[in-house]
Amino acid sequence: MKKFLYISSVFTLMMLMSFSVADFFSSMTKADYIDGSKTLKFTTKMNTSHISDAIKINRNTAGFEAEVKKYVNNNFDVFVNGSPKTLTFTGSQVSGETVWVYFETGGVSDINSLKIKNTILLSAFPKQINLVNIAYKGNQKTMNFQRGKEVNEVSF
Repeated sequence: MKKFLYISSVFTLMMLMSFSVADFFSSMTKADYIDGSKTLKFTTKMNTSHISDAIKINRNTAGFEAEVKKYVNNNFDVFVNGSPKTLTFTGSQVSGETVWVYFETGGVSDINSLKIKNTILLSAFPKQINLVNIAYKGNQKTMNFQRGKEVNEVSF
């Protein structure tokens, strides 16, 4: 039932936004726990133009991807069971209007609580919405971030 309500809410939101002439500002992050390596892997998807505006670097500049990685590192923090985790960047790519950033944190044996601070693009775009979908040992959780709600926590 929860899944149906979530899907219905997302569908309704998408329908309402399709009638709007305003730009939609969002990022999407997927977090997957890899049990064998005790690693939490993240994949973040952002609009190329929006991140380019936020970091004030043209996306065709040689250092664009390095600046995007630095920006994400400064605007995304992870705490597992109350302890801060160091993020290691494993790659990125620009594909048309989308920038993908890949990072991870290791040494995660079990997750009782996961707290994330996600301020990606929030200072640049007042209506920015950031979503984080977490997959942990068969459980799915979703976090929403926006101005005034930059930190979110879930329990497993």
